[in-house]
Amino acid sequence: MYKHAKICILFYFAILLSLTSCSIIRPGQVGVKQRLGKIKGDVRKTGIYFLNPLVSKMIKVPVRTINMPVRLERLPSKEGLSIDCELAVMFKIIPESAIKVVETIGVKHGEKVILSVLRSAAADVTAQFFAKDLHTSERKNIEAAISKKMTEILGDRGFVVEAVLLKSIQLPDNLSRAIEEKLQAEQQAETMKFVLEKEKQEAERLRIQSEGIRNAQKILSEGLTELIIKYKSLEVFEKLSQSPNAKIIITDGKTPVLINDGK
Repeated sequence: MYKHAKICILFYFAILLSLTSCSIIRPGQVGVKQRLGKIKGDVRKTGIYFLNPLVSKMIKVPVRTINMPVRLERLPSKEGLSIDCELAVMFKIIPESAIKVVETIGVKHGEKVILSVLRSAAADVTAQFFAKDLHTSERKNIEAAISKKMTEILGDRGFVVEAVLLKSIQLPDNLSRAIEEKLQAEQQAETMKFVLEKEKQEAERLRIQSEGIRNAQKILSEGLTELIIKYKSLEVFEKLSQSPNAKIIITDGKTPVLINDGK
């Protein structure tokens, strides 16, 4: 009985030992083996690795993209105003640099380093722009400038800054009102510009139309000679003579004038 119990204990101990000596590196991770406090070997990629749990351990380093939201307060602007904003920084650890990150920064302190670098870079960049630029097309340039500045500060520490995204900007109340009023004024100016352009086109259309009528009348008047007028008068007399109705006409022999249709 005692012998069977001893075998069971040894069996369970062997299972426990095999489980603790097995390390699984999953997708989105790399492994760094540490033995007696020292880094051993190269970076381990996805797979199963066996090690001695008494003297070794596998440090798992995430290498997938991390989206870290951050709120920054009192960022300076070019005109000396303070800006509060919410943004997100997307970064990741370079797999080949996992050992350097473990040795110099540590996996758990990676986000703290990124946050400190982001605060410094954002303050340096926003100080070069006016506060109103955060609400204009300059916004993309500011995001790109912060990302570039972070890359310069991080250097070859093993991190890649993929993007910096400005999510919401909180400006001083008086500046916000001024920007809104300016946008409304610009919109009204664009509307008035459209109306004036439309009126200008309508005036041009009427001018062209009046010129056409004037030219037509000029051509007609130039073509009406005295002989043509007499000829047309004779045609009128001829038509009147063929009419079955009695009419009284006063004429000077040139132009007939109808006075009474005889009814």
